[in-house]
Amino acid sequence: MNRRKKINQLLKAHAKKASAKLAPKSNKPKYISKADRLKLAAEQDQATPAED
Repeated sequence: MNRRKKINQLLKAHAKKASAKLAPKSNKPKYISKADRLKLAAEQDQATPAED
């Protein structure tokens, strides 16, 4: 691989990463760990009175 091609390849890769960083985020929900989900569920159970 000649020098010019290698430099162009690096520049393109950097530009691609930079544009990906600026791209709008997907509307995917943020990851919540299993322990945090269990904790939130326990807090919601305590907050709502039992209807028995």
